[in-house]
Amino acid sequence: MRLLHTSDWHLGQSLHNFDRHYEHQRFLDWLLDTIVSEQADALLVAGDIFDNANPSAASQRQLYGFLQQARARAPQLDIVVIAGNHDSPGRLEAPGPLLEMHGTTVVGYPHRDANGNIDMERMLVPLTGKNGAVAAWVLAVPFLRHGDVPRIPAVEAATGEDAAPQPDPYLSGIAELYRQALELAGARAAEGQAIVAMGHCHMVSGTMSAESERRIVIGGTEMLPTGIFPPPIAYAALGHLHLAQQVGPHAHIRYCGSPIPLSFAETGYRHQVLRIDLEGAQVAEISVLPVPRAVQLLRVPEKPATLEEVKAALAAIDLPEAPLEQQPLLEVRIKLTAPEPGLRAAVEEALQGKPVRLAKIETSSAARASFEEAALSLDQLATLQPDDIFKRLYQQRYGAEAPAEQLAAFAELVQP
Repeated sequence: MRLLHTSDWHLGQSLHNFDRHYEHQRFLDWLLDTIVSEQADALLVAGDIFDNANPSAASQRQLYGFLQQARARAPQLDIVVIAGNHDSPGRLEAPGPLLEMHGTTVVGYPHRDANGNIDMERMLVPLTGKNGAVAAWVLAVPFLRHGDVPRIPAVEAATGEDAAPQPDPYLSGIAELYRQALELAGARAAEGQAIVAMGHCHMVSGTMSAESERRIVIGGTEMLPTGIFPPPIAYAALGHLHLAQQVGPHAHIRYCGSPIPLSFAETGYRHQVLRIDLEGAQVAEISVLPVPRAVQLLRVPEKPATLEEVKAALAAIDLPEAPLEQQPLLEVRIKLTAPEPGLRAAVEEALQGKPVRLAKIETSSAARASFEEAALSLDQLATLQPDDIFKRLYQQRYGAEAPAEQLAAFAELVQP
């Protein structure tokens, strides 16, 4: 059986106010072609389908259009979608009954019965092979909030020096939920049928993208241990981290990463979809399918430089003409030694006539005061006059004394 693992589409995302609809559509078109060419039996989408909990009509149309086309082009394809921390669980599940008629299962949150017990059956999804018979089972566990996990009874602990640290109830609840789901899957799975887990979470040893990810911290807990995916789980398809990676030494626990770069920090990432080939109850092979980049993200220069050096680098940019939506997005990186009031105008002038979209101007200084030197207590801050604070901030940002004309202008500004 062949699975495709993808996540973190973030449909509707904009990068510094530039819409990404074109890039997302190019990815979805590529994914449709890949489903067909790879003869995939199932598609696992591990959360953060949308960029926010209230997606635009265009973003929703983009998702449902993809699901409709996937069904039309690959009628036997099973699709399993879970909610991520960016998604609205209820909104994602709302069209569930209609989608199930077309081979798509959506799990937004754990449902409970009248007694408050989690309905594990809703999170256990059978996957069928090319012969129509069940070949694998998926634990489709969405992003779990504190109220979503089973409540573990408190354990009496010793007091004093012999007191044992109490387990985190959130971590324990997640582990218990996966344990119950795995127990149910084990009872359902026949010999030779694989068990695959899905999750949207931050695992221990997982590497975050520097600029585009939202930390998940609930009750002081951020990262989950790999022990929540014990045997006989053959593969864990994870979402949340945008950098494709395996978790520690565990080759069967994987993040596939986002399909397009969601920040300029991700320009060097190899965005991908993962192909998982199952042989009976085990993984036979995991392969990387690189996602073509529809729009380039450029950082010029590669490292921050002076304004004159940056202007020369921008003047040297040579790009082919392209429609606006296909033009590269640009981050300009400048090192300043003093304020530069005409900075943006100078950058725009250097880019005049070039088929590129200026998304961000990133400035840094040659020298910055250390945090310890800059930090003040509230009592210390209360003793400072506004011009004292201005001088300190200028020194911290530019590594030099504030010029007299700047101090004069600031004094004029704060006069009552």
